[in-house]
This record gives sequence, C-alpha cells and structure tokens, in this order.
Amino acid sequence: MSLRLPTTRFRAVFALGTRRAASLPLPTTLGAPNLFAEWDDETEQSTLYVGFGTGQIHLDTAPTGIEHHFHDLSGDDTDVSPWNGDDTRQLLDWSSALLSDFHQLVPDLLDDVDDAAAWHDAGLTLWVCEVEEPTQLDLIEVDIEGELLTLPWLGAGHVEHDHVEESAHGALDHGVDDDREHPIALLWTAAADGTPDSPIAEAWLRPGTEQPVTRAVPGVDWAAVGMPADEVLSWLEGIYLNHHVLPDPAGTILTGVLERLGGIDGTD
Repeated sequence: MSLRLPTTRFRAVFALGTRRAASLPLPTTLGAPNLFAEWDDETEQSTLYVGFGTGQIHLDTAPTGIEHHFHDLSGDDTDVSPWNGDDTRQLLDWSSALLSDFHQLVPDLLDDVDDAAAWHDAGLTLWVCEVEEPTQLDLIEVDIEGELLTLPWLGAGHVEHDHVEESAHGALDHGVDDDREHPIALLWTAAADGTPDSPIAEAWLRPGTEQPVTRAVPGVDWAAVGMPADEVLSWLEGIYLNHHVLPDPAGTILTGVLERLGGIDGTD
C-alpha cells in the first residue's frame, strides 16, 4: 500500500476572451474528447491533440493556417479520418477554432496556468488572474489528484531520471520486451555533487495501462549504490507514477481551460 495525498477541488479564474469554439457543435457520437495543447516558444507554434477511443486528430498552427493529420487506433499517422464525413467536418471545424482560441492566448495563458498550479501547491484553493479593466472572466473548476508520498533518494551518491531512446546508454535494449511506452532510465553517480551518467534501473508503461514496469540494469554494484535493487525499483515506481502517470496540477488546470474554451466543461 502506498500513501497518497488527497484529491483536491481547485478553482481558477481566467480571462479567456471570445470563445469561438464554444459556439460550434461537436459530434456527440464520438464521446467526450481528451484534450492537450502545447506552445513552442522557439517556433511560436501551437499544437492541439484531440483524442477519442476511436482515433485522434492533431492540429498545428502554420504560416498558411492550421494543418492537421489523424491517428488511427494503433497510434499511426494517417491522412484518412477514422470517422465519417459529417463527424470529421464538425470535429475539424471545432478543433481548428479551439486551436485558434488557444493560440491567441499563449504564451501568457500558460504563465497563468503555472501561477495557478503554484497556488494549488501552496495549499490554496482559488486563484484569480490579474486584469487591468473590467472584462468577462471564466471560472475553471478541476479535481487535482494527490501525489504518492515518496521518500527522497536514500542511497549513496546522486540520481536523476529522464526519458531515453530505446538504445540510450545501452540499458533499454537487452532482453526486454520492445512493446513499451515512455521508457525512462534511472541514472546514478557515486559523487553527491556529480552528474548521474550510469544507468542502474529503468521503468516504462505497457501499452494500454497506467501501471509502470521496472527493471534493474544487469551488472550494477548495488553495494556501491547503497540500496538493494528491490528497494530502488520500488522507489523508482513511485517516482514514475508521480512524474509520468499521475496528471500534474498545471496539466489538469490546462485541460480545464481547454474544455472551457471548447464549451464542453458542462457550464455553457
């Protein structure tokens, strides 16, 4: 059994302006979408991911407008929509408007989301944006899942964890099932102030699950690491869940903002 902080109800007030996507219909036959959006500050490009149980549509802002492509059930890119023509047209119109609304608000919107998440982390339950003049405001209400309570690293030296390619460090390509998602490596160094560069363990998700799988890297001197392999793997599992499976506060708040922008948060 693992101890876990409670789920908390958090409210945040944003100035989202005109929500064009909220006035457009979304095909009801597809169910409720999973939404995620991001902003690249180098290219100044916004990306929106809209997922259903039957497929996904990905959209990007571009100098010529909005570009899109689909993903089928297996996750492969395709130019062919997994849905019928009417549903595809409605979804594309709604998603394009949602991405345009999001793009007009970034990067300031993401700064506001981070500020709201910081208020949540400080134990507060309400965050309100700053405005210079009277304007229409939008209330976002989300349930933020609590993290697992994990101990700090109790072994010798210093560790870091990071996403890795399948062949990185030679750790993720020996005798392990290739059917993995989001693999990470736990890197270790004996020096407390050094840069970890020796892989000692790895973790990943089996497709279709949210339960991490962990594995010790062969040949590790666990006496030098200062913790037995089974304790390291148990610690890594908690770290993986907190950082790569459980939604973080900023991500949960951003999802609430996107649902509000799209008019699917149940308040319109």
